[in-house]
Amino acid sequence: MSKFVHPDISKIKKENPSYPTTEEIIEFNRKENQKKEMVNHPNHYGGEGNPYEAIKVIEAWDLGFNLGNTVKYISRVGKKINTLEDLEKASWYINREINKLKNER
Repeated sequence: MSKFVHPDISKIKKENPSYPTTEEIIEFNRKENQKKEMVNHPNHYGGEGNPYEAIKVIEAWDLGFNLGNTVKYISRVGKKINTLEDLEKASWYINREINKLKNER
């Protein structure tokens, strides 16, 4: 069985100055993991460990597109940059659903 040998970064850096430092490698990996979380279970929607993560609630309640987006935007209020915009988006989707129901009468 072969053993992993940790490379001597300082030696590699001397031979190749453009090679990233250990800190740069760690920071790069941290940012890549953060990007992944922005796709799979973003914190502004509750995060993976949260039983009330927006996607889980939307699917459990079978909300559909308009109501699902309403819940999504309400759930992230105060967690992203523009709270007013999120509330306006939620309002837009709820009004769209209301109009759809009125037209189905």
